[in-house]
Formats: sequence, C-alpha cells, structure tokens
Amino acid sequence: MLDFNGRDWTVFLLSLLLAFSIWLIHNLSLRYSEFIQVPVVLRCELEGHSNVSSNVGDVIARCQTSGYNVLRAERHFKGGKPVVVQVDPSVLHHKKDETFYLTPDGLQEYAHLIFGENVTIEYFLSDTVFFRFPYEVHKKVPVYPVHILRYDSQYIGDGPLTISPDSVVLYGEPSHLDNIDMVMTEAIKLDNISTDIHGDARLEQVKGIRMSTETVRYSQNVARFVEVTSVVSIQARNVPADKELRIYPSTAEVTFRCIFPMNSNITGSVRFYIDYEDFMNSLSGKCTVRTDPLPPEIIGYEVKPLVFDCVVNEK
Repeated sequence: MLDFNGRDWTVFLLSLLLAFSIWLIHNLSLRYSEFIQVPVVLRCELEGHSNVSSNVGDVIARCQTSGYNVLRAERHFKGGKPVVVQVDPSVLHHKKDETFYLTPDGLQEYAHLIFGENVTIEYFLSDTVFFRFPYEVHKKVPVYPVHILRYDSQYIGDGPLTISPDSVVLYGEPSHLDNIDMVMTEAIKLDNISTDIHGDARLEQVKGIRMSTETVRYSQNVARFVEVTSVVSIQARNVPADKELRIYPSTAEVTFRCIFPMNSNITGSVRFYIDYEDFMNSLSGKCTVRTDPLPPEIIGYEVKPLVFDCVVNEK
C-alpha cells in the first residue's frame, strides 16, 4: 500500500494538473472539422436605413480550425452575444423594403471577422442570411470646410480647397433635421505650405444626429508664383456708338501672380476694361475693372486703384 505524506500529495496533484494542461493545450491546438454557428449583427452605411441590423443572423459553416476557435464560437452562441461585423454596402443584396441579405460570396469575404483568424471554410450550411435595416428619417446636406491655410513665401493655393465627399446624409428626428442645412469640418489649420496638401478632417458632431460618414478627405494643389508689376491702360467696352466713356485715371498698376517659371509674354496679353453696363448700373459713376479670362499661368492679380471714376459724353 502506498504511503504518501502531505508533500507527496501536493507534488502528485501538481504533476497531474501539469499533465492535464499539456494534454488540453495539445488537443486545443489540433485542427478539427466542425459545424460552427455564430450569431452576427451587421453594421453598414445604407442610405435611408439604420446603420445596424435590428435582428441577429446565425451564420453556420463547416470549418477546419483549432479547438480554440471552436470554443470561442460556442461561447458566443451560448452567451447570446453576437459578433458585430462592419460590411461594405456592395456585398449586401436588397430583397425588398428593409430586408437585405448576404450570399456565401459575401460571407466568405468576412469569414475571418465572423469565425476568427486561421479558419478554413469548407462550405456554408445556409445559402443566404437575412438582415433587417429599419428605415430612418434622413437628409442630405453639403459639407463646408473650415480652414485656415497659411502659405510659405511665394506659394499660393491653385484653386479652392476641395473635399470628398462634399455632402453627407444625416439621420435623426425630423425636428432636428429641419434646422440643419449643412455640416462643417473641424478647423483645418496648416502653416508654411509649399507643396500640395491633402488629408482627413473630422466633421463637427451634431447632438442627436448620426452622419453617413464622420470624416472627409481634403486636398488642394499648391503653386509657386512670382509677382510681375505692369502699368496697363483701362479700356471702355460695349459703349453705344453715340456715346463716349471717359475713365479716370486711364491707367492702373497691376501686380500679377504668375506660376513659376513664367513666360515673359503672358502678362502683355491681358486686357483690363470697364463695361458700359456697369457704369449705367452705378449710382456714383465709380466702377471696378474687369478682365478677359486669364491664361492658366496667371493665378491672380491686384489692381491699384481699386475704383475708377467714369464720365459719359455725347459724341
């Protein structure tokens, strides 16, 4: 008969526990072919619908995987906690009204999120899994970019700052949506700009409102410029044949901003004028100059003086 003292029993039990742990780890690391059932809730940005499915869809597939993943799936199913999976709208098929469904192709694309990594899907037991996305009151509004851009010396934005998407869909109570005509980005602040700019900007959140996206992409081309100053004559245009429009002063100093490097002949082709119709619509006879469409190499100009006095005479 074995005679164990207290210390021997402790060593025996620890050895037994260690052997069981090694056996368990070994068996869990082996690969098994099992049917696994996972409850799934979908998140998806569908215009006019809630972004979370109101039901839980059970995805069942025969999988080759480790014992760890089998236990993980059983824990999800028995615990009643579904796996939340974000999917692209393109993988969902619309049946009717609020009902959408996933086919095996779509399920295969997101299998790693549903069943976990290192899982090989042999086949799905169900051909389609249906999800309901309830209708929501929605409204599409433009996005206004709030920005403070400071350029390095002799650099300037070539065109406006553009954003993508330039509009978003808002979801919420009708009383909230009625008062919203646009959403704004958080301030985009950049200093010493000397190259093309691009990045992401978050949208200002509105209490009680859900947006189809929380960020937008902004971009702007930036050009290096040189300044060229010229004295130009101011012409009169569209004056009736029996009238004469006199302009004071008859010349102006114009500072052109030209993309570097520049063609020396660019500025000489630009004509400045005052339109007779502008004079007729003015109350004081003071007018500002206009110009024909500028060559693409000229990105801006400044005129001195800003305002010209005009007098009309009969011929």
